[in-house]
Amino acid sequence: MPVPMDAFDEVRPAVECLDLLPEPVVAAIRAWRGSVPVEELRHVDTDPAIADTALLVERYGPWLLEQSANCVVVAGKRGGETTLAACVVLSHTRVDVNGVVRRQLGARKASFAPMDKAVGDSGMEYGGITPIGLPANWPLLVDAAVVDTPYALIGSGSRRGKLIVPGKALAELPGATVLDGLGIA
Repeated sequence: MPVPMDAFDEVRPAVECLDLLPEPVVAAIRAWRGSVPVEELRHVDTDPAIADTALLVERYGPWLLEQSANCVVVAGKRGGETTLAACVVLSHTRVDVNGVVRRQLGARKASFAPMDKAVGDSGMEYGGITPIGLPANWPLLVDAAVVDTPYALIGSGSRRGKLIVPGKALAELPGATVLDGLGIA
């Protein structure tokens, strides 16, 4: 089932909402290249107080869990080196940090990145980090189930608002690797 866009008060093309998005996301939208036209990226203006998935589900309904995806930042460590990566999984799953992520990054240890590091390095707000506009040197790991979703509701880089993006567009983002089993129940 696609995201029921009529469930939200206002859904507009993201290119018309650049003033509501942080600079890294704006730059990525302006530079958009891919098989999915940039006009298919939509912005939903939401209350920052309900940016977290559980609160959104409470406000808009249980369908949201199946149609939204979370982007989390992880830190993989090997020797003295730390690699930050972003992982995108459906909201009703969790990231397999110690299995799939650790192996993909070639890390000895992997864990969620400290909030201040994730926010500072991404240029985005905690609770709103999105895969669109991440630093170029970050690997982007996307669960295959997200790519198979016609449209996914994801963060916008800010706690205010969400983006509705075709799943296949996430597979085309810079640095993206699509992985089976990245999101686990």
